[in-house]
Amino acid sequence: MSAIAPVMRNRKGAWLGWSGASDEKLDPFTEDGMELVPVTLSAEEVELYYEGFSNATIWPLYHDVIAAPIYDRHFWESYVEVNERFAMAAAETAAPGGLVWVQDYQLQLVPAMLRKLRPDLRIGFFLHIPFPPPELFQQLPWRKQIIEGLLGADLVGFQRPGAAANFLRLARRYCDVKVQGPSAQVGDRMVRAQAFPISVDVGELAELTRSPKVWRRASEIRADLGAAKILLGIDRLDYTKGIGQRLQAFGELFSDGKLRPGEAVFVQLATPSRERVEQYRLLRDEIEQQVGRINGEYAQLGSPVIHYLHTSYNREELVALYLAADVMVVTPLRDGMNLVAKEYVACRQDLHGALVLSEFAGAADELKQSFLVNPYDIDGMKQALMTAMGTDPDELARRMRTMRRRVSQYDVNRWAREFLTALEE
Repeated sequence: MSAIAPVMRNRKGAWLGWSGASDEKLDPFTEDGMELVPVTLSAEEVELYYEGFSNATIWPLYHDVIAAPIYDRHFWESYVEVNERFAMAAAETAAPGGLVWVQDYQLQLVPAMLRKLRPDLRIGFFLHIPFPPPELFQQLPWRKQIIEGLLGADLVGFQRPGAAANFLRLARRYCDVKVQGPSAQVGDRMVRAQAFPISVDVGELAELTRSPKVWRRASEIRADLGAAKILLGIDRLDYTKGIGQRLQAFGELFSDGKLRPGEAVFVQLATPSRERVEQYRLLRDEIEQQVGRINGEYAQLGSPVIHYLHTSYNREELVALYLAADVMVVTPLRDGMNLVAKEYVACRQDLHGALVLSEFAGAADELKQSFLVNPYDIDGMKQALMTAMGTDPDELARRMRTMRRRVSQYDVNRWAREFLTALEE
């Protein structure tokens, strides 16, 4: 992950990971001053471990069961095998008494496996997605094994305090450990569970926003769209992101007569995601049909009310879009954090722009000056969009200034520093 790369380089650490290609056997190598240790996955493991248990079981379960999780024994068996491979690779790579930081839901068994192999290590784990309440987590047939896996760490980090509390309740229920405040006692060890809200590289974004080339591109985007107000959504194409709900709300503003073509345009960038999974292909079809219906009813010749782009963009183009947008719309049905919201705030050094943000995104805890919405409430979302478009510029600047202060103070470097300091202590 780009957020962790600078930290690893500064500490002369090694990065263990999967290259993204099946059956690709690579030897360890050094790049940009950092040792990279590839871990191989077979085509079958990509299907069962990655697309299966990680993204068809854990992903929907941890995102409030928005889609039905699939509980398949073959998925689980592959998940165990791949986690063992990562644990062994980490055990072979880590220096005596070293520090290992395990990242995300695909590797929840690694901490306990690694502790058995290398009890001398300090082990941290960070979950980048939400962690569900006990009422949902208890559906998982392998619930105890997952909790035991995470309890192998010395420090378990989450995006929000509620997630850490959920984990400790489950540890007490299924692993019979004693919980004291933010920690669980596991044998003679104390395992701490704590929120460490992840953030963005503010310095990198600030540098891009100072580029005349980026500002020229932002001006071109505004001129090309030709609307009084530009609303923007940038997401991976995923059923957790609430894309359909926000487009429905925007479309109804035209049907209600609150907006007319030319007064506002919505740009929705949906980055391709898990294209081999049937559920994601169906979602893409649904979104494209929805965009077609709304444009068919309300667009004027040559001027759609929604511009839908199913593609990826480089950082310069993304920052230009942030600078061009009057309203950033971030309305996931459930999200661990959502860094798009923080990126938008970090880019708006001009103090222009408004952020409409789902209360179910982790960023809502920090960006309280956004226009918070319940993405399931279409009428409430319509009202928030209209309010964001119509708020006085001085009030928008006041809100943006406060949000920028928070994002600047708690950037990605502070996130990593605070986690690693807590782990080392």
